[in-house]
Amino acid sequence: MRPSRIFRMPLVPRSSYYDKEYRQTAALIRARQPYLIKNIITGTAIFTFAIGVYAFTINAVAQDDFEDVEIPDAPVQSAHTPNVGVERGVEAEEMRR
Repeated sequence: MRPSRIFRMPLVPRSSYYDKEYRQTAALIRARQPYLIKNIITGTAIFTFAIGVYAFTINAVAQDDFEDVEIPDAPVQSAHTPNVGVERGVEAEEMRR
């Protein structure tokens, strides 16, 4: 009885660029060499753009002083309930009656 084809094939098909331990061979290094400088330049440009956007955003947010945002007044508290809000004080008065 022969094993089925699924068990004979590795999970990742072998390539001529990798050895049997899936390490890159000299052929893969030679094939990637023309793109090395271009990839470094592209990666540096993308990284610089991302850092620039981050720095611009932090700088833009830091300049806003939020003076145009209105802050509501504190709620008025009754004299006999110093630690309770206005709504609770009114409800408590109505329940006592």
